[in-house]
Amino acid sequence: MRAYLSVFQMRLKMELQYRGAMLGGILCQMFFGIVLVALYHALYESKAQGMPIEQVSTYVWLQQAFFRMMVATDPDLNDKIKNGSIAYDLCRPVNMYMFYYMRVGAQKLMGSLMRGIPMLIVAFLLPKGWGMTLPASAGGLILGLLALILGLICMCALENITMAFTMRTLDPRGMQSLLNLLMVTLSGNLLPLTLFPDSWQKVITRLPYAQLLDAPIRLYSGEYLPSEAPVILLRQVGWAVALILTGMWLWSKNKKKMIIQGG
Repeated sequence: MRAYLSVFQMRLKMELQYRGAMLGGILCQMFFGIVLVALYHALYESKAQGMPIEQVSTYVWLQQAFFRMMVATDPDLNDKIKNGSIAYDLCRPVNMYMFYYMRVGAQKLMGSLMRGIPMLIVAFLLPKGWGMTLPASAGGLILGLLALILGLICMCALENITMAFTMRTLDPRGMQSLLNLLMVTLSGNLLPLTLFPDSWQKVITRLPYAQLLDAPIRLYSGEYLPSEAPVILLRQVGWAVALILTGMWLWSKNKKKMIIQGG
């Protein structure tokens, strides 16, 4: 366990070095956040919607603040798979799945905090209907944070499943493009899932992608009542366990039959 914690800490420190990328990411996500909120304002002026515009803007800003959590990948692992140097990692006396799980977890966590906290501070300062609103309750804030942690665990497990397929195909673009498309669409980043038809929501809110950010945001905003929180959290835990076990099985299968490319 000490080895995995050391890897986690080292990756956290490494992420702190990319301050220029952090600033660029904040400016980029702030721009997209303002554009999306403006589009929803135009939509609401043409036709009244069921969800208040204040909740929609809060949903948008939370999605943009933690966008890094969804799209961050481990470029070092991609390079090692393509050039064959992953063979050296396979000689390490550690569980390689957990080794890279902790790396990508630290990357997503620190990247999200470095970008998300400044963005949320600015979003709270924007005028009503354009920025963030306070949580529905103190309990909603705590439950939302707990759900966000579980969402991060699910996201890291999905990332490692993608890497397992990359070990077979030697090209991360196909699987990562598919995963990013599903995440952006079904996590609520492209369009808040609360604006989907109720019949659609019964399905998509049960998929793993909705557990990443949609569930935490709904608990924060009060869209999910505290009485519904146990079911939501148990669903997240169930998906986290299923995704981690699937990833470990795929990595184990890859180790038994792996072709090393490169020198």
